[in-house]
Amino acid sequence: MSAPKSFETSEAGAVVSKVYAALRMPIVDGDIAPGARINIDAVARKLGVSQTPVREALQRLEGDDLLIYVPGRGYRTTPMLDLAGLREVFEFRLLIEPWSARSAATDRLANPAIALDNELSSFERIAGEDGDLRQEMLAHDSRFHDIILAAAGNAVVRKAYAQTHCHLHMFRLSQVDFDGAITMDEHRHIWSAIRGCDPDEAERAMTEHIKNSYERSARALGGPVPQIESLAMARETLMSG
Repeated sequence: MSAPKSFETSEAGAVVSKVYAALRMPIVDGDIAPGARINIDAVARKLGVSQTPVREALQRLEGDDLLIYVPGRGYRTTPMLDLAGLREVFEFRLLIEPWSARSAATDRLANPAIALDNELSSFERIAGEDGDLRQEMLAHDSRFHDIILAAAGNAVVRKAYAQTHCHLHMFRLSQVDFDGAITMDEHRHIWSAIRGCDPDEAERAMTEHIKNSYERSARALGGPVPQIESLAMARETLMSG
């Protein structure tokens, strides 16, 4: 008797997820270098799977902006952000995220403080266990900011933010704040302001967090760090217009 179709589908999905996970963090960590060619047959043999789930996993990684497909040449890992590219990503974040934190702190019915508290507590538990803390920190950072964006209630903004894949690109640059202690402290300040329904403080805490995160990432590239203070002024102009 053949297996039910739903079981076969879920099993196939699990294989794709296995291949995806096996490639994603090595790319983020630089173990698979920027510009490296991904050989589908070699990956399939190494992981003991067929080429089909490998192809599907590579498509997912392409969606993450970690791979690029070149017709006739296959998949290669994308280059890491340079300083100009990093600044552009954080300019976008500085326009969007302080606004989202302010919005989340002013609507008590949609206030995401409980969800943020659960997310912070979950990561703190994981941080006390053995495991891949860097991967868990990447997941936490992405979820924390997405919770706030979701609470702001603008699906277009949320989708545009997700398409920057900013956390993946940040983590590719360096091992800065490996245990997440600095980031967690900044996240707690944002959560506290949102929980207290203090929009001014939530906006300020998020602005400082983004600036600090930008500087940590930019320093990993070496050389002087261009300031992004002007973007805060641009955001204020947009909000008041």
